[in-house]
Amino acid sequence: MKVLVVLAMVLVAVSAISEPFKQIHPLSEKMIEYVNFMNTTWKAGRNFHEGVTMKYIKGLLGVAKDNHKYRLPSIRHAVPGNLPDSFDSRQQWSNCPTIREIRDQGACGSCWAFGAVEAMSDRHCIHSNGKVNVDISAEDLLTCCNGCGYGCNGGYPGSAWEYWVDKGLVTGGQYNSHMGCQPYTIAACEHHTKGKLPPCGDIVDTPRCVHMCEKGYNASYRGDKHFGKKSYSVGNQQDQIKTEIYNYGPVEAVFEVYADFLTYKSEITMVMCGDTDVIACGLASVNLKARKIFGIIRIRTVCYHIRVITCGTPSKHNHDKQIRLAPEK
Repeated sequence: MKVLVVLAMVLVAVSAISEPFKQIHPLSEKMIEYVNFMNTTWKAGRNFHEGVTMKYIKGLLGVAKDNHKYRLPSIRHAVPGNLPDSFDSRQQWSNCPTIREIRDQGACGSCWAFGAVEAMSDRHCIHSNGKVNVDISAEDLLTCCNGCGYGCNGGYPGSAWEYWVDKGLVTGGQYNSHMGCQPYTIAACEHHTKGKLPPCGDIVDTPRCVHMCEKGYNASYRGDKHFGKKSYSVGNQQDQIKTEIYNYGPVEAVFEVYADFLTYKSEITMVMCGDTDVIACGLASVNLKARKIFGIIRIRTVCYHIRVITCGTPSKHNHDKQIRLAPEK
Protein backbone atom coordinates (compact mmCIF):
# COMPACT_ATOMS: atom_id res chain seq x y z
CA MET A 1 0.00 0.00 0.00
CA LYS A 2 1.41 3.33 -1.00
CA VAL A 3 1.67 6.17 1.45
CA LEU A 4 0.62 9.59 0.17
CA VAL A 5 3.69 11.75 0.12
CA VAL A 6 4.13 14.94 2.03
CA LEU A 7 4.82 17.76 -0.38
CA ALA A 8 3.07 20.82 1.00
CA MET A 9 5.74 21.53 3.52
CA VAL A 10 8.74 23.75 4.02
CA LEU A 11 11.88 22.04 2.77
CA VAL A 12 14.56 23.06 5.22
CA ALA A 13 18.08 21.96 5.97
CA VAL A 14 18.16 19.51 8.82
CA SER A 15 19.91 20.98 11.81
CA ALA A 16 22.85 19.26 13.44
CA ILE A 17 21.94 16.16 15.42
CA SER A 18 23.05 16.01 19.02
CA GLU A 19 26.10 13.81 19.36
CA PRO A 20 24.70 11.14 21.77
CA PHE A 21 21.96 10.11 19.36
CA LYS A 22 24.43 9.53 16.55
CA GLN A 23 25.63 6.53 18.56
CA ILE A 24 22.27 4.74 18.46
CA HIS A 25 22.37 1.81 16.04
CA PRO A 26 19.76 2.42 13.30
CA LEU A 27 18.24 -1.08 13.59
CA SER A 28 18.22 -1.31 17.39
CA GLU A 29 15.25 -1.41 19.74
CA LYS A 30 16.75 1.68 21.36
CA MET A 31 16.22 3.64 18.14
CA ILE A 32 12.59 2.52 17.97
CA GLU A 33 12.01 3.41 21.61
CA TYR A 34 13.64 6.81 21.20
CA VAL A 35 11.57 7.83 18.17
CA ASN A 36 8.29 6.73 19.75
CA PHE A 37 9.20 8.36 23.08
CA MET A 38 9.54 11.72 21.31
CA ASN A 39 5.89 11.40 20.20
CA THR A 40 6.47 13.28 16.96
CA THR A 41 4.76 13.07 13.54
CA TRP A 42 5.45 9.38 12.86
CA LYS A 43 5.63 5.92 14.41
CA ALA A 44 8.67 3.67 14.52
CA GLY A 45 8.84 -0.13 14.56
CA ARG A 46 10.98 -3.05 13.45
CA ASN A 47 11.23 -3.39 9.69
CA PHE A 48 14.26 -5.60 9.16
CA HIS A 49 15.11 -9.10 10.31
CA GLU A 50 17.67 -9.50 13.07
CA GLY A 51 21.14 -9.76 11.61
CA VAL A 52 20.50 -7.65 8.51
CA THR A 53 23.64 -5.63 7.80
CA MET A 54 23.80 -1.92 7.08
CA LYS A 55 25.79 -2.79 3.96
CA TYR A 56 22.80 -4.69 2.59
CA ILE A 57 20.36 -1.88 3.43
CA LYS A 58 22.57 0.75 1.84
CA GLY A 59 22.73 -1.47 -1.24
CA LEU A 60 18.96 -1.25 -1.63
CA LEU A 61 19.01 2.55 -1.46
CA GLY A 62 20.31 2.65 -4.97
CA VAL A 63 21.22 6.22 -5.89
CA ALA A 64 24.95 6.61 -6.50
CA LYS A 65 26.59 9.23 -4.27
CA ASP A 66 27.91 11.21 -7.24
CA ASN A 67 24.36 11.53 -8.58
CA HIS A 68 24.65 15.34 -8.58
CA LYS A 69 26.97 15.11 -11.60
CA TYR A 70 24.14 13.72 -13.70
CA ARG A 71 21.36 16.13 -12.82
CA LEU A 72 19.14 17.14 -15.73
CA PRO A 73 18.54 20.76 -16.77
CA SER A 74 15.99 22.31 -14.45
CA ILE A 75 12.77 24.00 -15.49
CA ARG A 76 10.76 26.48 -13.44
CA HIS A 77 6.97 26.48 -13.46
CA ALA A 78 4.67 29.44 -13.24
CA VAL A 79 2.77 28.37 -10.14
CA PRO A 80 -1.01 28.66 -10.55
CA GLY A 81 -2.99 30.30 -7.81
CA ASN A 82 -5.52 27.49 -7.62
CA LEU A 83 -3.29 24.59 -6.53
CA PRO A 84 -5.36 22.35 -4.24
CA ASP A 85 -4.33 21.50 -0.69
CA SER A 86 -4.63 17.81 -1.59
CA PHE A 87 -4.37 15.97 -4.88
CA ASP A 88 -4.24 12.28 -5.77
CA SER A 89 -3.06 11.20 -9.22
CA ARG A 90 -4.88 7.88 -8.79
CA GLN A 91 -8.17 9.73 -8.71
CA GLN A 92 -7.31 12.42 -11.26
CA TRP A 93 -6.22 9.86 -13.87
CA SER A 94 -8.30 6.88 -12.79
CA ASN A 95 -7.98 5.29 -16.25
CA CYS A 96 -4.23 4.81 -15.67
CA PRO A 97 -3.84 1.71 -13.45
CA THR A 98 -0.03 1.89 -13.32
CA ILE A 99 -0.30 4.83 -10.90
CA ARG A 100 -1.63 2.39 -8.29
CA GLU A 101 1.08 -0.19 -8.90
CA ILE A 102 4.14 -0.78 -6.72
CA ARG A 103 6.77 -3.08 -8.21
CA ASP A 104 9.26 -5.16 -6.21
CA GLN A 105 12.93 -4.59 -7.01
CA GLY A 106 14.04 -7.78 -5.23
CA ALA A 107 17.55 -7.96 -3.77
CA CYS A 108 18.87 -5.33 -6.17
CA GLY A 109 19.69 -1.65 -5.63
CA SER A 110 17.60 -0.65 -8.62
CA CYS A 111 15.26 1.92 -7.10
CA TRP A 112 16.77 4.50 -9.47
CA ALA A 113 15.41 2.44 -12.38
CA PHE A 114 12.09 1.51 -10.78
CA GLY A 115 11.27 5.08 -9.80
CA ALA A 116 11.94 6.13 -13.37
CA VAL A 117 10.00 3.45 -15.26
CA GLU A 118 7.00 3.61 -12.93
CA ALA A 119 6.64 7.36 -13.46
CA MET A 120 7.32 6.96 -17.19
CA SER A 121 4.57 4.35 -17.43
CA ASP A 122 2.14 6.70 -15.69
CA ARG A 123 3.04 9.59 -17.95
CA HIS A 124 2.65 7.59 -21.15
CA CYS A 125 -0.91 6.88 -20.05
CA ILE A 126 -1.65 10.41 -18.81
CA HIS A 127 -0.29 12.19 -21.88
CA SER A 128 -2.14 9.85 -24.25
CA ASN A 129 -5.44 10.25 -22.37
CA GLY A 130 -5.39 6.56 -21.48
CA LYS A 131 -4.65 5.28 -24.99
CA VAL A 132 -1.09 4.10 -24.17
CA ASN A 133 -1.36 1.91 -21.09
CA VAL A 134 1.88 -0.01 -20.63
CA ASP A 135 4.42 -1.01 -18.00
CA ILE A 136 7.80 0.36 -19.08
CA SER A 137 10.47 -2.28 -18.43
CA ALA A 138 12.73 -1.87 -15.39
CA GLU A 139 14.74 -4.81 -16.77
CA ASP A 140 15.57 -3.01 -20.01
CA LEU A 141 16.67 0.16 -18.20
CA LEU A 142 18.60 -1.63 -15.45
CA THR A 143 20.55 -3.91 -17.76
CA CYS A 144 21.07 -1.92 -20.98
CA CYS A 145 21.72 1.67 -19.91
CA ASN A 146 25.51 1.66 -19.64
CA GLY A 147 25.63 5.33 -18.69
CA CYS A 148 23.11 5.01 -15.89
CA GLY A 149 25.52 3.85 -13.21
CA TYR A 150 26.18 0.47 -11.64
CA GLY A 151 23.03 -1.58 -12.19
CA CYS A 152 22.04 -3.37 -8.98
CA ASN A 153 24.71 -1.41 -7.11
CA GLY A 154 23.11 1.98 -7.72
CA GLY A 155 22.50 4.41 -10.54
CA TYR A 156 21.57 7.88 -11.72
CA PRO A 157 17.88 8.82 -12.13
CA GLY A 158 18.77 11.71 -14.46
CA SER A 159 20.63 9.39 -16.82
CA ALA A 160 17.69 6.98 -16.77
CA TRP A 161 15.33 9.66 -18.08
CA GLU A 162 17.85 10.73 -20.72
CA TYR A 163 18.12 7.11 -21.89
CA TRP A 164 14.32 6.99 -22.30
CA VAL A 165 14.53 10.01 -24.62
CA ASP A 166 17.62 8.93 -26.58
CA LYS A 167 17.29 5.14 -26.82
CA GLY A 168 13.74 4.35 -25.73
CA LEU A 169 12.58 1.55 -23.45
CA VAL A 170 10.53 -1.57 -24.12
CA THR A 171 7.63 -2.78 -22.01
CA GLY A 172 7.89 -5.29 -19.18
CA GLY A 173 6.01 -6.19 -16.02
CA GLN A 174 7.04 -7.63 -12.69
CA TYR A 175 8.99 -10.84 -12.08
CA ASN A 176 7.39 -13.94 -13.58
CA SER A 177 4.45 -11.90 -14.91
CA HIS A 178 5.14 -12.67 -18.59
CA MET A 179 3.82 -9.20 -19.32
CA GLY A 180 5.44 -7.10 -22.03
CA CYS A 181 8.66 -7.52 -23.95
CA GLN A 182 11.06 -7.80 -20.99
CA PRO A 183 9.57 -8.59 -17.56
CA TYR A 184 11.84 -8.20 -14.53
CA THR A 185 14.08 -11.24 -14.03
CA ILE A 186 15.04 -10.73 -10.37
CA ALA A 187 12.71 -12.57 -8.00
CA ALA A 188 10.59 -10.71 -5.47
CA CYS A 189 11.51 -11.36 -1.84
CA GLU A 190 10.63 -10.33 1.71
CA HIS A 191 12.91 -7.41 2.54
CA HIS A 192 12.05 -6.96 6.18
CA THR A 193 8.90 -8.85 7.15
CA LYS A 194 7.75 -12.46 7.39
CA GLY A 195 5.50 -13.39 4.52
CA LYS A 196 4.82 -15.79 1.68
CA LEU A 197 8.02 -14.95 -0.19
CA PRO A 198 11.52 -16.12 0.75
CA PRO A 199 13.65 -13.56 2.61
CA CYS A 200 16.00 -11.47 0.49
CA GLY A 201 19.63 -12.53 0.40
CA ASP A 202 22.69 -10.55 -0.65
CA ILE A 203 22.49 -7.95 -3.41
CA VAL A 204 22.41 -9.88 -6.68
CA ASP A 205 24.53 -9.34 -9.77
CA THR A 206 23.04 -7.16 -12.48
CA PRO A 207 21.50 -9.31 -15.25
CA ARG A 208 23.06 -8.96 -18.70
CA CYS A 209 21.54 -6.76 -21.39
CA VAL A 210 19.55 -8.64 -24.03
CA HIS A 211 18.12 -6.88 -27.10
CA MET A 212 15.33 -9.40 -27.44
CA CYS A 213 11.78 -9.82 -26.18
CA GLU A 214 10.55 -12.72 -24.09
CA LYS A 215 9.63 -15.77 -26.14
CA GLY A 216 6.01 -15.62 -27.23
CA TYR A 217 5.70 -11.83 -27.11
CA ASN A 218 4.05 -10.46 -30.25
CA ALA A 219 6.49 -7.63 -31.07
CA SER A 220 10.20 -7.22 -31.73
CA TYR A 221 12.55 -5.54 -29.25
CA ARG A 222 13.03 -2.56 -31.56
CA GLY A 223 9.35 -2.36 -32.41
CA ASP A 224 8.35 -2.30 -28.74
CA LYS A 225 10.45 0.77 -27.85
CA HIS A 226 8.66 3.67 -26.15
CA PHE A 227 10.41 7.03 -26.17
CA GLY A 228 10.42 10.21 -24.18
CA LYS A 229 10.17 13.58 -25.88
CA LYS A 230 12.20 15.49 -23.28
CA SER A 231 13.62 14.97 -19.80
CA TYR A 232 14.23 17.56 -17.10
CA SER A 233 14.42 18.20 -13.38
CA VAL A 234 12.26 20.36 -11.14
CA GLY A 235 13.53 22.41 -8.21
CA ASN A 236 12.90 21.10 -4.71
CA GLN A 237 10.64 24.01 -3.78
CA GLN A 238 7.27 22.70 -2.65
CA ASP A 239 5.16 24.71 -5.10
CA GLN A 240 7.33 23.64 -8.04
CA ILE A 241 6.91 19.96 -7.18
CA LYS A 242 3.19 20.37 -6.58
CA THR A 243 2.71 22.14 -9.91
CA GLU A 244 4.61 19.44 -11.81
CA ILE A 245 2.54 16.62 -10.32
CA TYR A 246 -0.74 18.50 -10.63
CA ASN A 247 -0.20 19.24 -14.33
CA TYR A 248 1.77 16.27 -15.61
CA GLY A 249 1.60 13.35 -13.18
CA PRO A 250 3.92 11.34 -10.90
CA VAL A 251 7.63 12.14 -10.66
CA GLU A 252 10.78 10.40 -9.47
CA ALA A 253 12.43 11.84 -6.37
CA VAL A 254 15.87 11.50 -4.80
CA PHE A 255 16.02 12.23 -1.09
CA GLU A 256 18.37 11.88 1.83
CA VAL A 257 17.79 8.96 4.18
CA TYR A 258 18.73 9.37 7.83
CA ALA A 259 19.42 6.56 10.27
CA ASP A 260 16.07 6.75 12.04
CA PHE A 261 14.21 6.35 8.74
CA LEU A 262 14.96 2.62 8.77
CA THR A 263 12.46 2.21 11.63
CA TYR A 264 9.65 4.09 9.85
CA LYS A 265 6.24 2.40 10.09
CA SER A 266 3.49 4.97 9.56
CA GLU A 267 2.37 8.60 9.47
CA ILE A 268 4.56 11.49 8.22
CA THR A 269 8.30 11.09 8.68
CA MET A 270 10.67 13.77 9.92
CA VAL A 271 14.29 13.48 11.04
CA MET A 272 14.85 12.61 14.70
CA CYS A 273 18.44 11.43 14.80
CA GLY A 274 21.22 9.81 12.83
CA ASP A 275 23.74 10.45 10.12
CA THR A 276 22.93 10.94 6.44
CA ASP A 277 25.45 8.90 4.51
CA VAL A 278 23.12 7.26 2.01
CA ILE A 279 20.77 8.60 -0.62
CA ALA A 280 17.58 6.88 -1.71
CA CYS A 281 15.17 7.44 -4.55
CA GLY A 282 11.44 7.75 -4.53
CA LEU A 283 8.76 7.86 -1.91
CA ALA A 284 9.15 5.75 1.21
CA SER A 285 6.17 3.59 2.07
CA VAL A 286 5.61 1.21 4.97
CA ASN A 287 7.48 -1.46 3.05
CA LEU A 288 10.14 0.79 1.51
CA LYS A 289 9.14 -0.22 -2.00
CA ALA A 290 7.45 2.89 -3.40
CA ARG A 291 9.63 5.07 -5.55
CA LYS A 292 7.50 7.77 -7.08
CA ILE A 293 5.66 10.79 -5.77
CA PHE A 294 2.07 10.86 -6.92
CA GLY A 295 0.08 13.10 -4.59
CA ILE A 296 -0.08 16.14 -2.36
CA ILE A 297 -1.28 16.69 1.18
CA ARG A 298 -0.90 19.69 3.47
CA ILE A 299 0.47 19.44 7.00
CA ARG A 300 2.42 21.55 9.42
CA THR A 301 6.10 22.24 8.74
CA VAL A 302 8.48 19.31 9.17
CA CYS A 303 12.17 18.76 8.44
CA TYR A 304 12.83 16.90 5.23
CA HIS A 305 15.29 17.20 2.38
CA ILE A 306 14.40 16.21 -1.17
CA ARG A 307 17.54 16.36 -3.31
CA VAL A 308 16.06 16.43 -6.81
CA ILE A 309 12.86 15.72 -8.74
CA THR A 310 13.33 14.06 -12.14
CA CYS A 311 10.69 13.67 -14.83
CA GLY A 312 9.91 14.01 -18.52
CA THR A 313 7.35 14.08 -21.30
CA PRO A 314 6.51 11.05 -23.48
CA SER A 315 6.87 11.23 -27.24
CA LYS A 316 3.80 10.77 -29.42
CA HIS A 317 5.88 8.57 -31.73
CA ASN A 318 7.04 5.61 -29.68
CA HIS A 319 8.54 3.20 -32.14
CA ASP A 320 10.75 5.09 -34.59
CA LYS A 321 13.54 7.28 -33.25
CA GLN A 322 13.89 9.00 -36.62
CA ILE A 323 10.38 10.49 -36.59
CA ARG A 324 10.27 11.55 -32.96
CA LEU A 325 9.64 15.18 -32.19
CA ALA A 326 12.78 17.08 -31.21
CA PRO A 327 13.15 17.74 -27.47
CA GLU A 328 11.79 21.11 -26.48
CA LYS A 329 14.24 23.80 -25.43
